[in-house]
Amino acid sequence: AVVIAGLLPIMLGTGTGSEVMRRIAAPMVGGMTSATILTLLVIPAAFLIWKTLALKLPKTR
Repeated sequence: AVVIAGLLPIMLGTGTGSEVMRRIAAPMVGGMTSATILTLLVIPAAFLIWKTLALKLPKTR
């Protein structure tokens, strides 16, 4: 959250050189946002589904 908050002023700036910095900051904000969502939601959900299916399947040994 701190990295995203720190990049927002760079992405929304209007001063000299802001066009260049906006091109650098926009992908970083998107990457940090998608990495956060992936880490907090997608990976735990996939793990839960995997373990639930593993418990339901009969043991072969």
